[in-house]
Amino acid sequence: MPIMTDNNWEFFSRSAEQTRRLGVRLGGLLKLGDLLCLSGDLGAGKTTLVQGIAQGFGSLDPVSSPTFVLVNVYRREDGNELHHLDVYRLGGVEEAIDLDLDTLNETGALVIEWAERIKPVLPREALWIHMRYISDEQRNLLFEAHGDRYEHIMSEFRHQVLGG
Repeated sequence: MPIMTDNNWEFFSRSAEQTRRLGVRLGGLLKLGDLLCLSGDLGAGKTTLVQGIAQGFGSLDPVSSPTFVLVNVYRREDGNELHHLDVYRLGGVEEAIDLDLDTLNETGALVIEWAERIKPVLPREALWIHMRYISDEQRNLLFEAHGDRYEHIMSEFRHQVLGG
């Protein structure tokens, strides 16, 4: 059973498909300028979650980890974009500054994998998703909303997932 507070919500996913479905619901709530920050070790399910987010956002583009290209862009028919950034290979915060994150965020929604590595240059307001590998079929996801917009997203998201 998820543990809920005003700004935090914990969920235990029992399969990759369930993680993807969570992403679909979350992606459907995203708008221009929204920022999702994903953290977690290798194998925690970050890219699987992003696959669902892109699908829910309305993109038909295939999702893959942008580890070697840094940024993938997923488009939907209305021209809106979802930027998928992987900062795993960055050498530090200085390199993150060169990415011009503000421009990426102004032209679409932005999802950052390994966001904890560049936290000092990220806006305070964001939805953080801390992911943890528990077993081959189980992941722990802790959602943290920082700011009014993200509290609203999380409230809508919880309502969609839990019903009621």
